[in-house]
Amino acid sequence: MLKGLIVLLMIALVVTLGFGLYYLMIDRGDVKKTRLVNSLRVRVSIAGTLMALIVYGVATGQLGHQSPWDNRPSAESTE
Repeated sequence: MLKGLIVLLMIALVVTLGFGLYYLMIDRGDVKKTRLVNSLRVRVSIAGTLMALIVYGVATGQLGHQSPWDNRPSAESTE
């Protein structure tokens, strides 16, 4: 569940980045249009939520790493 939510938030980041690019090209620097700034606000809030979820996942043990080089043999098993 947590990993799926993280993937969903990453996809949302890419989508808001695309919207930001679209608004940048369409508005062409018009000061009265704030769509680009709003897109940035949404992207920053999604990124903050994503970072909080990753910290929560690592703190609760739901997220971690299982790389093969971290499984070093203990001193007892080598004897």
